Amino acid sequence: MTESPTAASAGPELLRVEGLVKKFPGVVALGGVSFDLHAGEVHVLLGENGAGKSTLIKCLAGVYQPDGGQVVVDGRPVSITTSARAEALGIATIHQEFNLVPQLSIAENVLLGRQPRRFGLVDKRRMNAEACVAMARVGLDLDPRTPVAGLGVARQQLVEIAKALSLDARVLILDEPTAALTDAEVDRLLELMDELRSHGVGLIFISHHLDEIRRIGDRVTVLRDGNSVGTVPASTSTDELVRMMVGRSIEQQYPRERGDAGDELLRVEHLTSHGRFDDISLSVRAGEVVGIAGLVGAGRTEVLRAIFGADAYSAGSVTVRGKSLPRHDVHAAIGAGLGLVPEDRKAQGLVLSASVGENLGLVALGRATRRGLVNRRWLRQLAADTVDELSIRTPNTQVMVKNLSGGNQQKVVMGKWLSADPAVLLLDEPTRGVDVGARVEIYQLVNKLTSSGRGVLMVSSDLPEVLGMCDRILVMAQGRIVGELTHQEATQDAVMALVVKDVESTRVN
Repeated sequence: MTESPTAASAGPELLRVEGLVKKFPGVVALGGVSFDLHAGEVHVLLGENGAGKSTLIKCLAGVYQPDGGQVVVDGRPVSITTSARAEALGIATIHQEFNLVPQLSIAENVLLGRQPRRFGLVDKRRMNAEACVAMARVGLDLDPRTPVAGLGVARQQLVEIAKALSLDARVLILDEPTAALTDAEVDRLLELMDELRSHGVGLIFISHHLDEIRRIGDRVTVLRDGNSVGTVPASTSTDELVRMMVGRSIEQQYPRERGDAGDELLRVEHLTSHGRFDDISLSVRAGEVVGIAGLVGAGRTEVLRAIFGADAYSAGSVTVRGKSLPRHDVHAAIGAGLGLVPEDRKAQGLVLSASVGENLGLVALGRATRRGLVNRRWLRQLAADTVDELSIRTPNTQVMVKNLSGGNQQKVVMGKWLSADPAVLLLDEPTRGVDVGARVEIYQLVNKLTSSGRGVLMVSSDLPEVLGMCDRILVMAQGRIVGELTHQEATQDAVMALVVKDVESTRVN
């Protein structure tokens, strides 16, 4: 990839934010944020979850109206009251949750609300042709009539970008665009961003991955507690960026506290689900973090869900503390001492329409119920204690959980299970979309679990995280465990060698 141009070598100013303020009841989301964006520049917004990044881009997208400050486009102060107004100003936003209609085709999504018409009817031939032009700009070589529902995350993202470019967007905002992508898909996206930059598009890029920031970014504006701390070159050291983000240095990225493993807590033998995974055997002991590494699609998430009873399996057994669990029975798994922090916290880990306190009390509800009556006072105290213990940033436990940042939502999911005192906690992508400060806090929670004699089985696509936090690593490929490495043996090369060796042997056979 070509070296990123400096801000000085970029084009004219496209956008400037001056002292933007946004308040919600009991919360100052933005306390005065300022930064600017030039043509041909990638300007990174960096900050912990809850720093104000999402609120800021929603103000630029017309979702929220600021309570103070101003936005300047092409040297003129503007008021962005709707998403249509943002589009008219040449500002397009690709949110973490895509704004696509799954039942419609690629072309219908790209030109949604702007379909060309002939004699009062949609001119499908022209619509498909115009969509193909936009698709070609992002390298999406598909039939424009293809339904979006059948596309993977990476291709859906390209549809969003094609839609933005069809609007002649000069400012493109990408909110955590790489969170759910494979390494190859991330490379393709960053190359596309580089190409857009060369054509004078200004890009605002939000990411927690500091390596991506250095690869593609020109400047970085750091937000903390709703304020802009400063703007620095993207080449700024990791230590300095972290210090700006959290107000303190983080000496150790993966603060694993290792000890001797104790008694066996979880045993899985020959677990099989046809078409998803085959002959999975593993164990987790007290005080141990066991990781499952592998490529996307290897079957790691499916194994965790089957162990927990969320999905059925066709053969094999799961034993917790010597007790054999019935198949496909979540209640039995919870009763035996299992907890699951799922990959998709919003869809599977939280009740978004409920409060922080209600979510924290979900698993403990049975313990709080006597003769059909719920001890609400006990649940409120449990929630308050958990919020304090886990440093969940919320004004109070009555706040709707959907209004929290991603990192704090993840802490709520973990807190819900910690209140149930599980013997083994199953973690699926525990730090996806979580900033560097909240990551360390989650790792410390893992340490607290293992130091108290619990076990953790963790799936993560972040290989450095697996290497840094796990005592043993199981490597999966194509639905099977293809190797096991101790912490001392495990390196990125050793893990990938097992994956590649298995893939190659399968091709030969």
